[in-house]
Amino acid sequence: MTRRVAAIAFNTFREAVRDRVLYNLIFFALLLVAMAPLLGQISIGVQRVLLVNLSLSAISVFGTIISIFLGISLVSKEIEKRTLYPVLSRPVGRGEFIVGKYFGLSGTLFVNTVAMSLGFYIALFIMSGRLGRADANVLLGIYFILLQFLVIIGLALLFSSFSTPIMSALFALAMFVAGSFAGDLRAFAAMTHGPGKWMALATSYVIPNLASLNVMTRVAHDQFIPASLVLYNTLYAICYSAATIAAALLLFSRRDLK
Repeated sequence: MTRRVAAIAFNTFREAVRDRVLYNLIFFALLLVAMAPLLGQISIGVQRVLLVNLSLSAISVFGTIISIFLGISLVSKEIEKRTLYPVLSRPVGRGEFIVGKYFGLSGTLFVNTVAMSLGFYIALFIMSGRLGRADANVLLGIYFILLQFLVIIGLALLFSSFSTPIMSALFALAMFVAGSFAGDLRAFAAMTHGPGKWMALATSYVIPNLASLNVMTRVAHDQFIPASLVLYNTLYAICYSAATIAAALLLFSRRDLK
């Protein structure tokens, strides 16, 4: 089983790397990161803060686009090209197919994030002439962005397991936007009463808590990130991703592929 999942993951990674859209997104992200030192010269004294915020935002935005639009096409493209049927005709289960696709796209996002992060640190070194302890703290922000990608990939696969690509993209984008305001929704639930409170609270737990994964401003100002938050976000991303993959497996196993 592990070998079959690994084979599907490798093929998914190879196909994603060859995707022209992927190269364009990486190019624009690296270009934006490279322009950051020039933009930083506009405001004296805040070059590093601007560079970190701009670069991490670029990594997050472009990575999210890749996660959603490649994630929703992983299943639909296989069905449209009828390449899924030869795979499933072999001793490969639908669950192995979904899990392999998830790990393949996750590996793609990991490689792309590493490439964009290297571009960021090169730009940071060019701007400041050195790298210090505060710059290492930015790695936590990048790590949280990677956790965010894991959650979004799981959602994209979940929606693509039962819906059309267009609707899957809309659902995934809606969950991403809503998840960015999960903290505000929980604060709203704490201030309200009655059925509205429980509805808002339940919704805040269903949507992904992406607000907790956003520490761009904190690492840009070299604020301390507690280990408890790192542990919480790691466990949360793993559990939420596992839940979405389990739901995708359940729905895809019952889908009529004829």
